[in-house]
Amino acid sequence: MPEQIYNPFTAFNFSNRNCFLTGQTLTTEEEKIQVFPQWLMSRYKLEDMPFKMLDESMATYKDIKIPCAAHINETYLEPLEAEIAAAFKIGYDAVKELDELKLFQWAGKLLYGIIFNEIQSGIKLQHSQGEEFNISQSIIHKFSNLHLMLQSLNLPITFEDFKPYSIFLFKVDNNPEEFGYRDEINTQTFSLRIKDFGLIICLQDNGANKYYHQEILQKIENEVLHPIQFEEFCGRVFYSAYLFNRLPEYNILPVADDIYIEAMPLRGMSSKPLFDHWVGKTFGQVLESFWKNWGFLLLEIIKNPEKPMSFLFKADGSLISASEIELPR
Repeated sequence: MPEQIYNPFTAFNFSNRNCFLTGQTLTTEEEKIQVFPQWLMSRYKLEDMPFKMLDESMATYKDIKIPCAAHINETYLEPLEAEIAAAFKIGYDAVKELDELKLFQWAGKLLYGIIFNEIQSGIKLQHSQGEEFNISQSIIHKFSNLHLMLQSLNLPITFEDFKPYSIFLFKVDNNPEEFGYRDEINTQTFSLRIKDFGLIICLQDNGANKYYHQEILQKIENEVLHPIQFEEFCGRVFYSAYLFNRLPEYNILPVADDIYIEAMPLRGMSSKPLFDHWVGKTFGQVLESFWKNWGFLLLEIIKNPEKPMSFLFKADGSLISASEIELPR
């Protein structure tokens, strides 16, 4: 018999007394790990930097922890962290050689750790007001699927002929001291821009966003991007992840000691396209947020609402070289 899959959303168990990954009871509530790994916090001096939670409260990066059994951390998470840390220290060329599944697991653990903390905060807040904690069924569906996929860390799970994620990796001419991090937990989208690379991962789309952006990707994937170009593409992916209108469904097939996960077709019974209609003006609002470092205002960006400003492509559709862009990195 295969080992048991753990689903914390069945009994809605987000206690510090249980390991986040396996559900096993911990010896102490202090048995925790950092969500943002220590090597990353040390490298970019993040420990005491503010981190804004969904309820508008502020934490610091070092405050964000999750309960984890010591042997699970030592056996599965620490070796993964060591491999990711070594590649990130070298930069783009080493990250490109990493197994994509490991990048997905690493980003997934980080994003799920934030989700875990957000849910804990929500439960405390609602209970303090004498209310039951409420969360939509579609969000529970997404979060529990992410948690299922994360157990590929510690269980013999095989993804049967599909990847649950889209990964985009670019060489970027970054300021080496900059730490650029973003997440959107509702769409489970993650981006990191550090060293000489930029990484974007859609954690629960079965590769749909990669397919959606394939035309642009073919033009830019082998280029060295200016940071504003990376942020523009990043904005495109975060917006398309918002437009993605399917909730992926999976079959779980235990076979002997192994667990196979099979993806159901995204199209399902619906003839509706997988992505809602792209609106240039709305994308312009996304760009304003992603281009905050350079101070562009929405009115400039959407002077033509149908074709917002771009640092990736000229009016004729040809690629803008990073060397042509006269903006600070």
